[in-house]
Amino acid sequence: MFRKKETEPVQPAEPSFARPQPEAKPDLPRRQGDAAAAGERRTSPAPTATDGKRLIVGQGISLSGEITACDRLVVEGSVQVTLNQTRAIEITETGRFTNGKAEVEEAEISGVYEGDLIVRNRLLIRSTGRVTGNVRYGEIEIERGGRISGNVSMLEGTAGASTPKA
Repeated sequence: MFRKKETEPVQPAEPSFARPQPEAKPDLPRRQGDAAAAGERRTSPAPTATDGKRLIVGQGISLSGEITACDRLVVEGSVQVTLNQTRAIEITETGRFTNGKAEVEEAEISGVYEGDLIVRNRLLIRSTGRVTGNVRYGEIEIERGGRISGNVSMLEGTAGASTPKA
């Protein structure tokens, strides 16, 4: 009933479910948001001028040596370092900074700091913070429960020093 005549040339049959091929689309430049939508791995956003260079020493990590040109050091683990050209240091409750030396603009201590510390502006010792050693600061704030011991003095000529005005 559906047989072809033997005299007709044989042509490949086209299945009825075949779809027409879509036209090729030109490559368009991607927007920044397109990378995540396309399933590509995204890294953290590009650093802004306020973020700067940040180094985080995570819990369970030990680091020793010298750190240079870091805008902000965040210590969650344990460090024995000398900080050079570092703007700020933050030691979390789990963080330990021992046998070290630092000269920074700002410091926030919630964990342990042992060593030489010079803070040109504000030193904040949280209630869980413990600071021991030679400490010099521009201004200081210690929350109830925070501890500081050793050779502690205010830097001369800083914003925290009161000068009489004429």
